Amino acid sequence: MTATIRRDRLLGGDRPGSAVGVGIDHADSLTLIERHSEVLDLLASGASLVDVLTAVAVALEELIQGSSCSVLLLDGATGTLNHGAAPHLPAKYMAAIDGLSIGPDVGSCGTCAHSRTPVVASDITSDPRWAGFRNLAAECGLRSCWSQPIFGRNGAVLGTFAVYHPEPHVPDDRELRLVGRFVHLSSVAIEHAVMVGALVESEEQFRRAFEDNAVGMAMTDLQGVLTKVNKSLRVMLRCNESDLLGRPLAELVHPDDRAAAAAALQMSPRDDTDGVEFEARFAAADHRSVVVAVTVSAVRAADGTPLRWCVNLLDVTQRRAVQAERQARREAEAAQRTAEAASRAKSDFLAALSHEIRTPLQAVTGFTELLQNLDLSAERRRLALRHIEGAAGHILALVDDVLDIAKIEAGALPLQIELVDLAALVREVVELLRPLADQRTITLHLEADTSGGQVHADRRRLRQVLINVINNGLLYNHPGGWVSLRVDITDGAVVEVSDSGPGIADELRDRLFLPFDRLGADIGGEPGAGLGLALSRALTEAMGGRLMLRSADGGGTTAVVTLRVDDASIH
Repeated sequence: MTATIRRDRLLGGDRPGSAVGVGIDHADSLTLIERHSEVLDLLASGASLVDVLTAVAVALEELIQGSSCSVLLLDGATGTLNHGAAPHLPAKYMAAIDGLSIGPDVGSCGTCAHSRTPVVASDITSDPRWAGFRNLAAECGLRSCWSQPIFGRNGAVLGTFAVYHPEPHVPDDRELRLVGRFVHLSSVAIEHAVMVGALVESEEQFRRAFEDNAVGMAMTDLQGVLTKVNKSLRVMLRCNESDLLGRPLAELVHPDDRAAAAAALQMSPRDDTDGVEFEARFAAADHRSVVVAVTVSAVRAADGTPLRWCVNLLDVTQRRAVQAERQARREAEAAQRTAEAASRAKSDFLAALSHEIRTPLQAVTGFTELLQNLDLSAERRRLALRHIEGAAGHILALVDDVLDIAKIEAGALPLQIELVDLAALVREVVELLRPLADQRTITLHLEADTSGGQVHADRRRLRQVLINVINNGLLYNHPGGWVSLRVDITDGAVVEVSDSGPGIADELRDRLFLPFDRLGADIGGEPGAGLGLALSRALTEAMGGRLMLRSADGGGTTAVVTLRVDDASIH
């Protein structure tokens, strides 16, 4: 038959933590307190869960005469009950139910774990829930069994606590209250074992991650003194553990990097910020220098307070060597390309210079032969001499310009920097070139200028620059065109020279300041060697200024000369 008992009695009557003696006599209370103490001592000593649960079962068997107790543990993943403790139940019986799947009619324990409620089978021979285990129970001398679920703090079923008798039996109030006490104690033991197991597993995982890590690792106290080091760090620094423990981490750093490393370690995070990272050379025991990338992070207490530092040390010596080699190779390749470009530029320069000199020399040679071999009239002799003089002057100007560019590039061009009245100098150059403008029917216009402003410049060289840029506007223009100049010293010293010429196409603009590159102007027969703009920019920069061009194909050109102004002269 199946006993009917009030549910509150089956759940143990007293809640855990209430007076022990309620429903339990004085002798039971003393025994209960003593057994509780023994179980707690086992827990504190680190005894295994089997030993603790066995002590719980034996204690209850002592208090309930003629009983045999068992604890089965529920595997939540598989839904099976597995052996926990059963000190006096037959081994054959425990082996048969070990791994039992829970369900609605699976004996007392299987049904109890499934339904999450106590199950009392006062007579196994007639209880329908025992149909599949009745013969086994009879062979083992078991006639009654009641089982109670063991709950964890989160309400999950951890297992079952069962009490067996060799004859039909219905638990009384005393027995139910005692079982309730020991069920609670079993719950504490199981959860303690789970927690300890998790801690042991976590510690083992950390130990394996620390000891077997390919990266050097160390633990230090808050002063940076090494308290634990792994094998990789010992191998990296060629040191024994005894050589490292107790030493400040900064002491292992190469003397040349020690100050920077110590400063970085002082910044070790003491709040929730990320770890500190730095790179330094470490001195190995075999006198090698190891380049190490170091990361320092905090190991914190439950309240977030740092307890110690965890240090990762990655050997990047080979990586840095490869990077340095790659950088050196790139620099060598760049230097080689620069040398090759310089060699090509030199060849191009010499070819262009040869061409520019050869043409006037041929004129000199030709007219000299005429003078030597022919009886020329006085007028023809004067004409020939003028041609020779013009060609010689062209060669001399060309040589002077080339020498000036070479001196500027070598930083050896002598400059006489003085305060120059910019507006007055511009007016002087305009008047000098006005006959050429008139000859080409080009209007040369100087806008209202700021008088009295002075700039820091070499007067002769600045005059040369202005002549070049204005002359370009006159040469590369069309009859009836214009060249306009504007001088502004209100916000720095600026001279703008704009013209109505054809402008310069975008694809040719990068070649504006290349020596001897006239962008095809030589085809049109205009005189010049292509050195004017290159020399003008170099001279302007040598005087601390800038020369820039703005131009568009078909839209004219503007040259902008910017110079260092004398602030005291502006009024």
